[in-house]
Amino acid sequence: MNLHDIHRGIKKNKKRRRVGRGPGSGWGKTSGRGNKGQGQLAGWSAHPAFEGGQMPLSRRVPKRGFNNRWGLTVKVINLDDLEALFADGDEVTLEPLRARHQAKGRFDVLKVLGNGQLTKKLKISAHRFSASALEKIQQAGAEAIVLPGPAPVVKLSKKEREAGKAGKTKPA
Repeated sequence: MNLHDIHRGIKKNKKRRRVGRGPGSGWGKTSGRGNKGQGQLAGWSAHPAFEGGQMPLSRRVPKRGFNNRWGLTVKVINLDDLEALFADGDEVTLEPLRARHQAKGRFDVLKVLGNGQLTKKLKISAHRFSASALEKIQQAGAEAIVLPGPAPVVKLSKKEREAGKAGKTKPA
C-alpha cells in the first residue's frame, strides 16, 4: 500500500443516491426494492432479527439457567497464591493484588478461599473469607480484615412510601 492509496474512494461530501430517476441510473423503476412483497412499500422496515419468516436465531438457540442482573461479581484468590506472592509481614489489599496481576478486570467483591497453607503473618483485607480460609489465617497468626461491600438497596414498604409522600410539601 502506498500513501496516496489510503484515501482513494473516500469522499468527504458524498451525494445522496437519487432513486427512481430512469433506467440509465441503475436505480430506476423499482428503485432497488425488488418486485413484490412488503419490502417494496414506503415506510416499511424489517425488525433487526427478522429472517424472512424463519424462526430467528435468538429464538432457535436453547436458553438454560438464570442470569442474575443484580448478582455481585466475585473475584476469588486462594491462600497458596497469597503465600507465593507476598513476603512475611506484608499487607494484602486490592492495590498490591492488582500490581501483581491477581485482581484483573472488573469485580464487585474479593473473596479469599482456603486452598493451600499459609505460613506467613500477613494482614489480609478482603470483602469475604471462607470458613477454612479464616481458620488457616488464624492458625498462621495472620490478620483477616473484612472490607465493607457495596451498600444494599433499601426497599421501602408501601406504608413507608406513602408516609414519605405525605410528609413532602411543594414549594410555594
